[in-house]
Amino acid sequence: GVPANTLVLLLLLPVVAAVVAAARHLVGIRGFGIFLPAALSVVFVATGPVVGIGLFLVIVIVSTLARMLLRSLKVKLQYLPRMAMILWFVVLGVLAVLFLAPFINSPDITNVSIFPVLILVLLAEDFSRVQLGKSIKAAVNITAETLVLALISFVFLTFKPLQAFALLNPEILILIVLVFDFIIGKYVGLRFVEYWRFRKLLSD
Repeated sequence: GVPANTLVLLLLLPVVAAVVAAARHLVGIRGFGIFLPAALSVVFVATGPVVGIGLFLVIVIVSTLARMLLRSLKVKLQYLPRMAMILWFVVLGVLAVLFLAPFINSPDITNVSIFPVLILVLLAEDFSRVQLGKSIKAAVNITAETLVLALISFVFLTFKPLQAFALLNPEILILIVLVFDFIIGKYVGLRFVEYWRFRKLLSD
C-alpha cells in the first residue's frame, strides 16, 4: 500500500496551508505566497531544517546576485529567457555546494536526496519573481519571513501527535481544516501586525 509517511504528508499539507494562510491573513507575516513555505517545509522534512535552510539561502543568494549581475551588465532579455539564465546560475551554485560538501566534512549535504534539491532549484523562479520590483531590504525581509513560515510548517509536519491523529482520523482533520479555512476567510479586519503598528492611532 501507500507508505504511511506519504499519507501523513498529504493529509498535513492542507494543515500547513491553513497555518500559512492564517499567519499571513491574521497575523500579517509576509512571505512568498502559500505554496513556497509549504514546499520548503516538505524539503525541511526530507533534508533536515539546517541543510534545507542552507540550500534555500544558497539559492536565494545566487538568484539575487544573478539578477543584480544581469541588471548591472544591462543585459536586456525577455522574462522567460532571463529566468532560464537565473536558473542556470542557481544550478551552478547548488552544484558547487554539493561538490564542496565532502571537503567540509558535511555528510548531511552529501547524502541529501535529489528530489528536495530539485524542488528548491525549481522554486528559484518564484523567488526571483517575487523579488522583482522590490528593494534588497524588502526582499531580505520577505525571505526571512518565508523561512519563519516554513519552519512553523515544519513543526506541524513533524509533530508526532498530529501525525497520529491524521492517520487515525483523516476525515475529522480534513473537516477541521476546511472549517478553519472558511472562518479565517471571512475575517476582514486588521491584521495583528497592523494593530501593533497603528496602536497609537487606535488608542486615541
